[in-house]
Amino acid sequence: MEEKLMIIDPHVHMSARTTDDYEAMAAAGVVAVIEPSFWLGQPRTQVGSFQDYFSSLVGWEPFRASQFGIKHYCTIGLNSKEANNEALAEQVIELLPLYLHKENVVAIGEIGYDDQTPAEDKYFRMQLDLARELNMTVQIHTPHRDKKAGTLKSMEVCLEHGLDPSNVIIDHNNEETVKAVLDKGFIAAFTIYPKTKMGNARMVEVVRKFGSNNIIVDSSADWGVSDPLAVPKTASLMLKSGIAKEDVIKTCYQNALDAFSKNGKMKEEHWTNKEGINQSQLYNDNSVLRGQEPRIDTDQIN
Repeated sequence: MEEKLMIIDPHVHMSARTTDDYEAMAAAGVVAVIEPSFWLGQPRTQVGSFQDYFSSLVGWEPFRASQFGIKHYCTIGLNSKEANNEALAEQVIELLPLYLHKENVVAIGEIGYDDQTPAEDKYFRMQLDLARELNMTVQIHTPHRDKKAGTLKSMEVCLEHGLDPSNVIIDHNNEETVKAVLDKGFIAAFTIYPKTKMGNARMVEVVRKFGSNNIIVDSSADWGVSDPLAVPKTASLMLKSGIAKEDVIKTCYQNALDAFSKNGKMKEEHWTNKEGINQSQLYNDNSVLRGQEPRIDTDQIN
């Protein structure tokens, strides 16, 4: 029987997922998730919608995750796609400091380039300066189109703004970008999608070729076709494919913990020493149960 490892998914958009996903992830060994701020599929038209979204990432969503035994963290930032609405982007930039100090915010992100426009570049740089000022980790979204050039540009701009590469996670890598990212000292994260970006089997071969140092596996599961179990499935395939257990632990758990815990907000003790689940708890008078019988672990019974 295959041993169940502890798993961290450091890039998953749980606001777009269901409670069934949380249950399945917990059963597969996921102990913690990081939810980056991102585009909701439809452009937001006013700063208040960003404020409500950020508030949900630091409030309701951590509660919802806790009801299934998963610790929830997030990254806060203006995503590259919506940086192109400059009037709105200016307001969002002013809003960011109100959230970056919240207890579950572990980085500024996901930020970077989409179409690599001048507006995207402007607000990317502004947020990098904010990260340097606050000594925060940065989570970079690399563009889906012209990825190699966009990835190289992202790293060049980070270095230009004085960021430590070891405190910057470059996400959405593939075989074409990984060597450059690792060679420059950045952390290389890989999004495992069912059909695009990186697949499970391709990820196995990346680890076989490049090892496990500074490499992170995530799902980026969101409102589109995606898989919230991508990380545990990749971990399982790695083990079956002969990748050493210690390399699986590093790429699917430890490297993410090391990368995102630098500001002291993410700690392993949050899940290794956690209290049991108590689904009788409420958040602003709301429950996730919709009338179902709550699960209350024995150590939560007074």
